[in-house]
Amino acid sequence: MEHLKKINIYLYTRYERFWHWLQMLLIVLLLVTGLEVHGSFTLIGFERAVTIHNAAGITWLIAFSFFVFWLFTTGEWRQYIPTTRKMFQVIRYYSYGIFRGESHPVPKRKEAKHNPLQRLVYLSLAAFLLPVQMVSGLLYWMYNDWPAWGLAGLSLNPVVLIHTAGAFAIFSFIIVHVYMTTTGHTVSAHVRAMITGWEEVEEGEVEEWERATRRASASRSR
Repeated sequence: MEHLKKINIYLYTRYERFWHWLQMLLIVLLLVTGLEVHGSFTLIGFERAVTIHNAAGITWLIAFSFFVFWLFTTGEWRQYIPTTRKMFQVIRYYSYGIFRGESHPVPKRKEAKHNPLQRLVYLSLAAFLLPVQMVSGLLYWMYNDWPAWGLAGLSLNPVVLIHTAGAFAIFSFIIVHVYMTTTGHTVSAHVRAMITGWEEVEEGEVEEWERATRRASASRSR
């Protein structure tokens, strides 16, 4: 089997890497303290867990607002536009081809950092799950103010269930995400890229993808 030449491309900016690791830290803090608040275990005490949980939640909300602002001012929102092109090839790769040593059907490029499956998942997170989690968390936190809003007769239970379900959904995503970080050219390649910003790709993969993209564009323009 021919070994393709590997090249390094600068894929992730400093802000992207900062946001990634800050968000991971905040999510871990929120999950651990949230579970303690719910009485799953005792680690730092209920009151301290509540304080840290609330502070981490507000910090995440502010950081997420900056992230959304960054997306639209830099044009990086285009990285999250859903596409079905090669979607099934990507699903086949992760469920079968990766175990046979096949090349990824959609190599990473500066213009397209996420494959079709990642785009769908990340868009669902950013546009739906995270906002729902943040809004339900704020409602939970400000429950004592509900009477002033005219919501005195409403039950807190639905908010609690939505917030808890969202937390478990995010936890499930993290498990899958951590596994996916081990599926690069080496086990640590993707983690190293998110630390340094440089991603190692196979030159032939990128060239073939660019040729296929040009052919598809030419066919649509006819």
